[in-house]
Amino acid sequence: MNCNDSILLALSREQREAVSRRTFLGRSASGIGLAALGGLLNSAGAAVSPEEKPLPHFAPKAKRIIYLFQSGAPSQMDLFDPKPQLESRRGEDLPGSIRKGQRLTGMTSGQKTFPVAPSIMRFAEHGQSGMQFSHLMPHMSRLADDWCMIRSMHTEAINHDPAITFFQTGSQLAGRPSLGSWISYGLGSDNKDLPAFVVLTSFGSGRKDDQPIYDRLWGAGFLPSKHQGGKFRNQGQPVLYLADPKGVDRGLRRQTLDEIGGLNRAHHAVMGDPEIQTRIAQYEMAFRMQSSVPELTDVSGEPQSVLERYGPDVKRPGSYAANCLLARRLAERDVRFIQLYHMGWDHHGGLPKALEGQCRDTDQPTWALMSELKERGLLEDTLVVWGGEFGRTIYSQGALTETDYGRDHHPRCFTMLLAGAGIQRGKVLGATDDYCYNITQDPVHVHDLNATILHLMGMDHTRLTFKYQGRNFRLTDVHGELIRAILA
Repeated sequence: MNCNDSILLALSREQREAVSRRTFLGRSASGIGLAALGGLLNSAGAAVSPEEKPLPHFAPKAKRIIYLFQSGAPSQMDLFDPKPQLESRRGEDLPGSIRKGQRLTGMTSGQKTFPVAPSIMRFAEHGQSGMQFSHLMPHMSRLADDWCMIRSMHTEAINHDPAITFFQTGSQLAGRPSLGSWISYGLGSDNKDLPAFVVLTSFGSGRKDDQPIYDRLWGAGFLPSKHQGGKFRNQGQPVLYLADPKGVDRGLRRQTLDEIGGLNRAHHAVMGDPEIQTRIAQYEMAFRMQSSVPELTDVSGEPQSVLERYGPDVKRPGSYAANCLLARRLAERDVRFIQLYHMGWDHHGGLPKALEGQCRDTDQPTWALMSELKERGLLEDTLVVWGGEFGRTIYSQGALTETDYGRDHHPRCFTMLLAGAGIQRGKVLGATDDYCYNITQDPVHVHDLNATILHLMGMDHTRLTFKYQGRNFRLTDVHGELIRAILA
């Protein structure tokens, strides 16, 4: 019996007729065999579509998410988790009882000593909650009674790419659907003229040659590709080919799309490939975005007082400030998942000066975004998430001086901030030891955070699944517990 017989029998009669021996041989020669074709048709066909599921599973707290991802890993002990008592231990070697044999990156594994580097930042309590922030965040600290601070986050990866991939997809290996894609798959879109999942990127001034961000981080993986994130470029036109070519008016473009759509629908009737339907939908979305995106990105009508609130960078397209303003405008247009990636937080050396630059990029715009969401009544049904892929070490990477130090990657403990729909305000969860090295109270794993995000959107993370290669996959794999202590 041929090894492909089971795949062929799984197809409809029309599909079996379409996949002739000639088609099989031709596609095999170009690297796309019957197994791949059958896998595509069968995996998508076997999955239960969101339309067939009772989604949301329960009443959601949040209608949309703005995820402010700080790529490169902000230093928690310099921003959110002060350890002033360490000043008396400056320069001492980190005790082995604290490090506990933790594996190191190649950047510090060769160091003969691991000198303790207390933060030189000044901390103060803010708001009625008394939440502590570094002096580098004078604006975000004004929202202390709106933030929920988790000081006990931990993760599994110790290097940037697998750690960021793990945060976004629940796996350190590339290829799984991203968080935004899962939400798009589960809930769809409330705006027919913009993608359900929009991505904005910016470069930090703290380290302009920082770790790159890859488009696969907002990919759909094995989900239908219509659920992948739509990236707005940070230079030039936000989306390519928004304007019709010279000599082509909207009527001709509409007629062309109708004819192409007819051919695609005929092809789908024969092959049953769901990606053909995605292609039709994406052509139509692109047509509508030719009108919606220019209107979205034109901020000339914003009052000067609003622009000033976001800071001087707001008029520079592709800056974090400009992206925060766009995030507010996207939220107003009911885009489901809005993700900002801000690069530049990877400070292995010269941390104090570099961190100052990063906070100058992000502090005021983040406050402006949050305050505008509050004033416009959007924070009540918007979940805001702020944080990076892991933390930084208390010991210095390289030379330690009174005014300068660097910090290596640290997955054992770090801090993230949440605010908005369904989140307790002014809450601090978790604690770390005297060296800000190990968690001592209420550990929170990445899977727990993702499970909680889905919960706030009205979805049970154990029930939001997609069958692929014979297994029901989910964002949180086989893990994840709700962080009930932060839920309002």
